[in-house]
Amino acid sequence: MKNFKAFTLQDCNANFIELIEKTRAHIVMLDFPIDGKKCMEILQVIKDRYPTLPVIAMSCNNNINTVACAKGFDGYIEKPFDIDLLYRILRKIHRKACRTVPNSSKAHHHENGAPG
Repeated sequence: MKNFKAFTLQDCNANFIELIEKTRAHIVMLDFPIDGKKCMEILQVIKDRYPTLPVIAMSCNNNINTVACAKGFDGYIEKPFDIDLLYRILRKIHRKACRTVPNSSKAHHHENGAPG
């Protein structure tokens, strides 16, 4: 999709905050496994540091539609998903985030240039 770049981490122990800062992320997508414990810890760290940064849960859990909102995610996508659906959700979340942050060209960035 035009104007989107994806950066991935395979290891939850990797420094994801450093990647968010380095890439100036506008949206974070987290894989939400069956129990979701580690995913919830990561979500909390992200929201503590960058409360306006949208975080989307991806899951094959049959109840992700209710769990995602209850746990503080800004959206969710059920797996398996098609790429067109993913793009629609990303566009929707990105447009919403840009409307809620003043000066949308700098959406999710602190004064020091880091996202947030």
